[in-house]
Amino acid sequence: MTPLETRNRLLGEKLVKNLNRRNMEAHYCPTVEDAVAKVQELIADGSSVTWGGSMTVRDMGIPQALKQRGTLNVLDRDVVEDPEEKQQMYLRAFSADVYLSSANAISEDGVIVNIDGNGNRVAAITWGPKKVIFIIGLNKVAQTVEAAIARARSIASPINAQRFDIKTPCHVDGVCHNCNSPESICSYIHLLRNSRTPRRHTVILVGEDLGY
Repeated sequence: MTPLETRNRLLGEKLVKNLNRRNMEAHYCPTVEDAVAKVQELIADGSSVTWGGSMTVRDMGIPQALKQRGTLNVLDRDVVEDPEEKQQMYLRAFSADVYLSSANAISEDGVIVNIDGNGNRVAAITWGPKKVIFIIGLNKVAQTVEAAIARARSIASPINAQRFDIKTPCHVDGVCHNCNSPESICSYIHLLRNSRTPRRHTVILVGEDLGY
């Protein structure tokens, strides 16, 4: 085991304990392959499943893996382009058995930070789906909650502004301006401190860099 792998294992184990204290189920997976297998293990046959706007979920190939399984009702938001149909798909997510997401950041003591422009993702994380599964690379770990929010706003948000071609100041120069732009991608800042329903939230920590 390399020094990086050892550090990641130790950090992953610490985070698992801290998330457990917050009524969340948590697992550490050293590799993407291990994480995809864990996602499959956590989703029962016959479940309805969908996901938020996560590049981590897509880059890991999870949507394709779930469809190929053939025993799930996959609500694929990525094949919907019409705005009205997209809105309906967002609403259907609230009645899904499983909702998949990543996070913009997570503090070492287990607070999960997400920032949204429209709010549908943080809304589903908060309420609706029976189970929420996060897949989070260790590159998103910050020392404190304040540092996690700063990471989300200074790294994840400007990159996502580029991804969605949103006309905000951070789209111009890559730096957060704490703006009130009409197209602000930071309209909703969400902190998940505890799972009110025990183990409704599951976190899969991955010992690789994932997403933004």
